[in-house]
Amino acid sequence: MTTPVLLRKRHHFSTLEGWLSVIPVLLILASIRGYPLAHGIVMSFTNWDGLYRQDYIGLKNYTDILLGDQFWNLLKNNLVLLLYLPVQLFLGLVAAVLLYERVLGWRLFRSIYFLPQVMSTLSIGYLFVVLFAYDGPLNQLFRSIGLDWLAVEWLGQGSTGLLVIAICMVWINIGWQSLLFLGGMSLISPSVYEAAKIDGAGYWNRLFKITIPLLVTTIEYSTIVSVLWCFTGLFSLIFSITKGGPGYQTTTVDYIIYLKAFRGGSEFGYASALGVILMVLVGLFTLIQMRAANHAGREGD
Repeated sequence: MTTPVLLRKRHHFSTLEGWLSVIPVLLILASIRGYPLAHGIVMSFTNWDGLYRQDYIGLKNYTDILLGDQFWNLLKNNLVLLLYLPVQLFLGLVAAVLLYERVLGWRLFRSIYFLPQVMSTLSIGYLFVVLFAYDGPLNQLFRSIGLDWLAVEWLGQGSTGLLVIAICMVWINIGWQSLLFLGGMSLISPSVYEAAKIDGAGYWNRLFKITIPLLVTTIEYSTIVSVLWCFTGLFSLIFSITKGGPGYQTTTVDYIIYLKAFRGGSEFGYASALGVILMVLVGLFTLIQMRAANHAGREGD
């Protein structure tokens, strides 16, 4: 008979074994990620030129950022792009359901949806520049069908420039989200859908009354990853499509870090402070989403 003492010893041994198995990975991560992170935090308190000058200035970088208007205006651009996240999630879910039900041509559609994932984001951005250019295919189409008023300088205005970036962002992310949802749907018993079809449930009824409720956990994970990407993964799109212009009207927080560090007089200390603030913001957003997801899960139980 197993005694409580023996059970505790086994538990302690399993815990020790687990820690020993992950220590090598933790050490590698600490050297690759930990040191640059710590160095960036230290440099955020200096007037650092990236090479030699490291004058300690305390919290000046942080006060200049948080008390100035520029940071909040740029953060607003991130939040505007974040508003398109529900569209991205919904289209990815619809695509996953269509692929799961194997509509006519589903193999072709699967390749089309996932195509942006195997392409360089920079290449996609330059393709959108061509598509939305003033004399590009989209405006030529509008003019040919008599909608000249829609043929505008898409990339020459802040509002339309953000719209182009949002469309590109949604199109890029539909592929991996549809695959993620497909993975979640594979865990749902086919008999559930078969019973729904027998009862006369149409496509939209099955989507909203079966698929979405059973994919809550997958949707939560997808939402968290998408929010993180919206704050930290837009650099290549903005660099290739608008370069943050006109002015700073399409510049986001992650892109201004690049501008300050490499294009604005080597303000590496200021850029490091921006990076630290962005890291804190992303951490807060992630924490809020995880708390909300856990609360919703407890209420569901």
